[in-house]
Amino acid sequence: MTLSPDTRLLLGIALGQMVGWGTLLATFPLFVAPMEAELGWSRAGINAGLTLSLLVAGLAAVPVGRHVDRHGGRRVLAWGAWLGAALLALWSVTDSLALYLALWAGMGLAQAMALWGPAMAVVVATAREPERSIAGITLLTGFTGTIFVPLGAALIAGLGWRGALLALAALQLLPGLLALWLLPRPAPRPPGPARDIFSLGAAVRRPAFLALALCFAAHAFIAIGLGAHAIPLLRERGLPEASVLLIVALHGPFQVATRFALILLGRRATMRGVGLLATGLMPVAMAVLALAPPAVPALLLYALCWAVADGLMVIVRAAGTAEILGREGYGAITGALSVATVLPRTAAPLLIALLWQVDGYAAVPWLFVALGLLAAAAFAAAARTR
Repeated sequence: MTLSPDTRLLLGIALGQMVGWGTLLATFPLFVAPMEAELGWSRAGINAGLTLSLLVAGLAAVPVGRHVDRHGGRRVLAWGAWLGAALLALWSVTDSLALYLALWAGMGLAQAMALWGPAMAVVVATAREPERSIAGITLLTGFTGTIFVPLGAALIAGLGWRGALLALAALQLLPGLLALWLLPRPAPRPPGPARDIFSLGAAVRRPAFLALALCFAAHAFIAIGLGAHAIPLLRERGLPEASVLLIVALHGPFQVATRFALILLGRRATMRGVGLLATGLMPVAMAVLALAPPAVPALLLYALCWAVADGLMVIVRAAGTAEILGREGYGAITGALSVATVLPRTAAPLLIALLWQVDGYAAVPWLFVALGLLAAAAFAAAARTR
């Protein structure tokens, strides 16, 4: 059976991203406790590796994006995947905290090369319907945690944490092979001296870019903050443990259902409209979280609104950026937008923890409401540009 170019693209990107996110990020929390027990390192020291990788990935996003704009993303995705595999293997034999942190700095470069930004640049540059392709990719990658968290736990239980890392390293070779096998080669550059008429400096000064950067930064703070603190926040409300886990666990299925609905809508849904819906639901979800009693029916509304908003924002960051800012220099532009989210992504867990020390989690949902309103206003401003 011969696959169409768009099907090859969707499978190559979706499977590669699922494995990449699963091995390089989603399973990380599973390794903290066994490393702490064997090596005697502090939990803060171990988690510093992940924070360092996020900083490096953000700083590397722009140069990686520029390279993808000029030379295509196929080889970047492959080499990034294989760099990640090598670093996972080296992680499995480390006994030095300094070496561990150095490995995670390198992991940040691997993430910048192998994960979302370059992958979406390939889709935007080559897919006939980028919005539909991105929705399909995010539909499949929505199962990453569902697959890789239990897989990682089983590997650690069966092989120990070092053996589990070697198994994940072997698996991480797959995205590189998929990229070279399934993704299209970049179009040949015209003969003669290279001319780069795109100016990133001019692009980042556009009001629409600044508005999108503000919107994505606010969303990143909420998303990372809830990822780190949703469970203790709901516990503090007095919700039974089973109900807490249910509310948190429904996030993934609600996201997948939302993305499937977007695929069914097809061309009837513009990214401007999708973004306005997503950002409009953000403050609504956070207000429900702030005001709802500690009962499952009320908090299900929060879970639904937040999952729809968060699930759509992943697509808006990729396809909405292209619709609003254009496809020229897309890799560099999305890299610059990623830089804008580095500080909120890394600071959110700590800042929310500091708020909790002052007065519990009472003020946190209201902070999220304010940030949701900021995101909605910023996206509305960006969407008005033509």
